[in-house]
Amino acid sequence: MTLAHKLTPALSAAGVRVGRGLWPVAQQTAAAAVSWGLASAVTGHQAPIFAPITTLVALNADRGGRGSNAVRFVIGVILGVVIASWATDLLGHGVRAVALAVALSLLAALIIGGERIIMAQAGVNAIVAVVTGTQAGFARVIDALFGAAVALVFSQVLFPAHPLALLRRAESAILADLSAALAWTARAMAAGPGDSLDWARGPLRAAYAQLAELSEARDRATVAAVRAPVWWGQREPIARECDSAAQLDLLSNSCLTVTRTAIAMDTGTREAFAADVRELSEILASLVGNLDRRAVRQHAAERVAALARRGAEAQAWWPAVELLLFDILVFLGVGPGDADLIVRDQHTDVRVAPPPALNRPVPQRFSNRRSPDEKGGNREGDHRGTWKARRAPRRRGS
Repeated sequence: MTLAHKLTPALSAAGVRVGRGLWPVAQQTAAAAVSWGLASAVTGHQAPIFAPITTLVALNADRGGRGSNAVRFVIGVILGVVIASWATDLLGHGVRAVALAVALSLLAALIIGGERIIMAQAGVNAIVAVVTGTQAGFARVIDALFGAAVALVFSQVLFPAHPLALLRRAESAILADLSAALAWTARAMAAGPGDSLDWARGPLRAAYAQLAELSEARDRATVAAVRAPVWWGQREPIARECDSAAQLDLLSNSCLTVTRTAIAMDTGTREAFAADVRELSEILASLVGNLDRRAVRQHAAERVAALARRGAEAQAWWPAVELLLFDILVFLGVGPGDADLIVRDQHTDVRVAPPPALNRPVPQRFSNRRSPDEKGGNREGDHRGTWKARRAPRRRGS
């Protein structure tokens, strides 16, 4: 393999990262320049370096957490400077004052929450304030306040995080991993008894790891709905999408059940089961990056219903598939009662509720293709406290 062939994947990945990062880089560059200019013009500081530093640190975070980053940065700066002022009054500017200021600053940061950024800024600013003097330290506090104000304007007013995009990006990552796990499972089953299903465990582990990120995305989306003025009064669609995202926990467990069921099968049953598992993998893959499109959701639900009609109740493995079909339908927006009937082939009318939408979407990968019929929505997909603790669907004829 030549050097060019070895470098091609790395260069391609770097190009993707640069393409995705151009817009955040442009935002951070503009915000840093505004912070410097504003702090210099208002305060008269010749080099208000802490203003753009605060802005960059605040905006260099995941969307939905940038405003919190700005506030935490300023809290850390204030803690460090105030405690350093007290330490220098007590012990002067020597090593003992540095040690005391750092220790008390870190302890104070732990008391108010222990976020890493607060601890780091408290400790750093305590050291700088002891060495350079508290007057310069309080000047840094003023600069940091200007930087945080600019970061808040950029992150909460001008370019707020899109709550639904945050959720759907995390949902798509999980669906991609679950699809890969089912695809590996189908491939191993079709290959015969000599092929192992161990390959499916990697994507499944990745999907479970992504569930933690999905939980964080749900928190960030909720915070964005509260803090960004553009989303005020639109919490209902965000709450609906959060409820839908919670269904992925159950869907992941169902995928694991299907994979474990496949491991216990004999050779003949594996080959018959492989086609159904492959179909399930393709259904999940079709949703990746398309969760804001009602037509794609509807088509996926119709494929699930068709697969349910083809199922044979004589097969011992079919209940595991039925459970996964039910979870997919509910995630797509089908009511749990209708989903139960569909997987038991007693209901042929498959209707997916419109995906939640916000009135003024920020351009995002998952929110820029919304059609008029996707506006609004209902709570047909809200299924909390229903279906009696997710019992397994009854087999046809039962």
